[in-house]
Amino acid sequence: MNQASAGHLLSLIRSGQAGTRGELQRVTGLSRSTVGHRLDQLFRAGWVRETSPDPVEATTGGRPPVRLEFDAAHAVVLCADLETRHARAAVLDLDGTLLAEHSGSLLINQGPDQALDRLGQWFALLLEKADVPVSAVCGIGLSVPGPVDAPTGIVVQPPMMPGWDRYPIPEGMRRAFAAHVSHDTSAPPVPVLVENDANLMAYAEQRDGFAGCPAFLLVKVSTGIGAGVVVNGEMYRGFDGAAGDIGHIRLSGHPHALCRCGSYGCLAAVASGRALAEQLTAAGVPTASGSGVRDQLSIGQPDAVRLAREAGRLVGEVLATVVTLLNPGVLMIAGDLTGPPFLTGVRELLYQRAMPRTTAYLQVVSSRLGDHAGLRGAAAMVVESLYAPEHADARLAAAVAGAAHA
Repeated sequence: MNQASAGHLLSLIRSGQAGTRGELQRVTGLSRSTVGHRLDQLFRAGWVRETSPDPVEATTGGRPPVRLEFDAAHAVVLCADLETRHARAAVLDLDGTLLAEHSGSLLINQGPDQALDRLGQWFALLLEKADVPVSAVCGIGLSVPGPVDAPTGIVVQPPMMPGWDRYPIPEGMRRAFAAHVSHDTSAPPVPVLVENDANLMAYAEQRDGFAGCPAFLLVKVSTGIGAGVVVNGEMYRGFDGAAGDIGHIRLSGHPHALCRCGSYGCLAAVASGRALAEQLTAAGVPTASGSGVRDQLSIGQPDAVRLAREAGRLVGEVLATVVTLLNPGVLMIAGDLTGPPFLTGVRELLYQRAMPRTTAYLQVVSSRLGDHAGLRGAAAMVVESLYAPEHADARLAAAVAGAAHA
């Protein structure tokens, strides 16, 4: 990283390591004129603004320094959280504040072209609803229920996303977005980042309420089952994006439970929202999906309560191994099955099977951000990527080059 770059100074301001010109000089060792020049780049881009001095500083004598802060209102991010039968989309500012939101039916098994076109329509409506110009969109973030190759944004062999395997989602999303909004065709294409839903939920929840936890584990139990891991503030994706796919760990005693991946005995085949919906339907309580199971649990339907607790025990059995391996400080349960019956089942088996040392200080909690976790995580992913020092410097250089050719 270029310690003298504008992007590096922006990183120091955003992280709180430096909040005045003098602090930037001390932290970087740069001269006053160099700091001023780099800040001028950030001011022109609209990324940094000067604010009034802290009132406490104003009472200590002398002229208090003007504060510098990242301007989270200078651009917006468009995000969508896709599930198997439903999706939620939103426009957010760079601090993750929702400015407008829309949710509705979206069948992921109808393939990427139709799904992304629907999102393009929603994004256009959301920008209009929030009264935000297209030019203010700095990036798009997508949360999807499948394993993702992060550098390319391509899903790889997703059991719950038929027709999406190796589809170029970023390019498809850009086309769909452009088809539904009026935009400057000479402007650079909007960056599109794609990530697994459990990873993004974990990323958002850890940043929101558990920033001090160096090892954070979230388990999402909805139509399928997946886990997201955040280590030292960063998503842990594994070698090629397959980390956290615990729904396809095979259990003994369930040889006839066929999973959507084609195997028998997977955890998702017996303990997911989809599996419980099938079991409830067989018991005479027609239920179409994991969200339907959630509805049954909300009214205390006895079979749903019983099955959710049993499912929690099965998930807890697997998590005993996961927790022993990762030793997280927080285990968060999220998704359609989140609630007392499921959590009770998880705790019963987890504390019974895991070593006491790995659970002595473990917090087992439910989601705090709820349905907004995926959106908030997607927005944070986009912002952290686009304003990282190397990307920020490249964007500033591109803006200068574009102005020179205008």
